[in-house]
Amino acid sequence: MNRTGQLIAWIKANPYAVGKVVDYNPATDRLYAFDFTSANTELDTGTIADSARFSRWINHKLKEAGSRYGVGGYMEHRTLYVRSPLFDTDDEPRRLHLGIDVWADAGTPVYAPLDGTVHSFQNNNNFGDYGPTIILQHHLGELTLYSLYGHLSCESLNRLTMGQSVVKNQQIAALGSIAENGQWPPHLHFQLMFDMEGMLGDYPGVVRFSEKEKYLQNIPDPNLILKFNTL
Repeated sequence: MNRTGQLIAWIKANPYAVGKVVDYNPATDRLYAFDFTSANTELDTGTIADSARFSRWINHKLKEAGSRYGVGGYMEHRTLYVRSPLFDTDDEPRRLHLGIDVWADAGTPVYAPLDGTVHSFQNNNNFGDYGPTIILQHHLGELTLYSLYGHLSCESLNRLTMGQSVVKNQQIAALGSIAENGQWPPHLHFQLMFDMEGMLGDYPGVVRFSEKEKYLQNIPDPNLILKFNTL
């Protein structure tokens, strides 16, 4: 059984060990599924390039849909990364999104969905980057899993220490504003990894499309933990 299969089996055997990442209630919350591929012709490059304008577009879509949260992105081949040279690698631009984004208001609480420890954290303070980022480590039987939370508030990193214990449903952070989260409309980048590959406080959330099969081996679907009913 591969590691994704192990994770699925562990969740099935321990359903009550998995908590929440945000205050999502499937009975009352309507999720809005964003599409950031080339199929979305409504979202033009001018809007994407202007953080405030992009944020207004996101908020309009959420309000129009009556949704508290917008979601999407796992293994999505996105066009929006043209906004930042951070993703324009020489041979092939990085456009494949590895996590799930949860779009919501700045200040929205973020929780640890599993018991674990703080693996690492840092402010990835570049235009288009994660901004403040926390990575947790979880031991699920014989399986080690890491969870990444990007685009947080700067205050979220205060008083953290590596190795610090966290418990399921403990608030660990809040979403950051445009000014502090890498210049993005407020949202959470939530991602799972089996292997951190020696990295601390950071792990790629956007890679080359040609690397998809490689990353599928290390990055399971975050919705296994989120359990959003529209994904």
